[in-house]
Amino acid sequence: MLFKIVSTSLIGIDAYLVDVEVDISFGIPGFTTVGLPDASVRESKERVKAAIKNCGYEFPSRKITINLAPADRRKEGSAFDLPISLGLLAHLDLFPLERLRDYLFMGELALDGKLKPVKGVLSSTVLAKRKGFKGMVIPKESEREAALVQDLDIYGMENLVQVVELLRDADNFSPCRYSLQELLPRPEYDLDFKEIRGQQHVKRALEVAAAGSHNVLLIGPPGAGKTMLARRLPTILPPLTFDEIIEVTQIFSVSGLLKGRGVVGERPFRAPHHTISDAGLIGGGLIPKPGEISLAHHGVLFLDELPEFKRRVLEDLRQPVEEGKVTVSRASMSITFPSSFMLVGAMNPFEDAYGGLSSSGFNWTDSQRSRYYSKISGPLLDRIDIQAEVPKVEFNDIISKVESESSAEIRKRVVEARERQLQRFKGKKIYCNSQMGTREVKKYCQVGDKGKELMEMAVNRLGFSARAYTRALKVARTIADLNNEEEISPVHISEAIQYRMMDKYF
Repeated sequence: MLFKIVSTSLIGIDAYLVDVEVDISFGIPGFTTVGLPDASVRESKERVKAAIKNCGYEFPSRKITINLAPADRRKEGSAFDLPISLGLLAHLDLFPLERLRDYLFMGELALDGKLKPVKGVLSSTVLAKRKGFKGMVIPKESEREAALVQDLDIYGMENLVQVVELLRDADNFSPCRYSLQELLPRPEYDLDFKEIRGQQHVKRALEVAAAGSHNVLLIGPPGAGKTMLARRLPTILPPLTFDEIIEVTQIFSVSGLLKGRGVVGERPFRAPHHTISDAGLIGGGLIPKPGEISLAHHGVLFLDELPEFKRRVLEDLRQPVEEGKVTVSRASMSITFPSSFMLVGAMNPFEDAYGGLSSSGFNWTDSQRSRYYSKISGPLLDRIDIQAEVPKVEFNDIISKVESESSAEIRKRVVEARERQLQRFKGKKIYCNSQMGTREVKKYCQVGDKGKELMEMAVNRLGFSARAYTRALKVARTIADLNNEEEISPVHISEAIQYRMMDKYF
């Protein structure tokens, strides 16, 4: 007899339907799985066999063939354990077969029949709603994640026996019910900008960066507070919207990083080590998986000790920084991952990196400095809107008992500036100033004669490239938004230009 149960598999961060076809026939007893299964899928026969027996059901001593359709796509993961076991149990007439068509099933089985969480539940739930399924049957630990998709019956089950009982008599079970307020907890940060002493101009630079989602490079000696500043940047960014929460949670889900949270309610902060490979940063694998830049989607990607990263890894950042997405191509497929993040880099000045303290009095040549700074390519630097020097903290600032502005106060101004940008770009797929294209810059970043003189000086004397020129205008637009001014004044342009003063070293 042939039984069909619908499940899902993942390609990138999106799910697609997989028909789990279970054929039980006479012949030499055996268990064969076809349809391009990977090792974890092939091993499911041992888990399924033990789980069925340990739950008190009879395992059919027949020739068993499992087909995972479509057969031309490689399947991986342990989510097929539950649908395979239900196909085998359908042979025993434990429940009406038509009930199998109403739901989408996924879950890993422990040997005692307990359901364990799997990756990509949220992506599968989004697909189930789009395809018109009545509901989903998933492990109990994954129900909060799936409940983000409203108007769909989500049944979080503890074990295989409960699933059989659900299919036998659904009236005895109620789908999980969560309000969005329960699922979306207010993010609470342990860090705050008020804990940082001094560095007022750097805090201002980060406020401007947060208001327009601009990329930042922090340059300063060890111990100046670059990492402290970067780690507090998410606390002044606007809260995630509901659509952004769905996107970020999907990425963390398919990467197996939810760890029982159910929902990612705060902006991600990712800080990979400088030894990371290009596949680890960008994404990759036989079936490509999201890398760090996708895990930082709608959040912050912090690269400490920027010159220590491999040149190839840094060059790979150019496309995602510019386009907000990255395409990973393999022989069998090409997958695009979202990667709209704020890039924050940190590095030591040349003198501190190679000659000890800058106050040592040693005279370094311009060629030596250029060689060090050239580890970061010009095209990548052009894509970093704000370059801020982080000086050594003065003693008076260290012992000062006066608290700085809190993150909440700074965030309020940032949110107001973002709201102005949303109104300006209403109806367009642009949500902040850093995403403006050439047409938008020409329309919304007009400057007067005095401003043009300042920009001409930046191009002729400071060596601004055409891209640096455009990005300085975007930063000036953000500064004007923070000041609640519609026109870009020379003051705004001057501040924007000073945020690119490190261009002369590169």
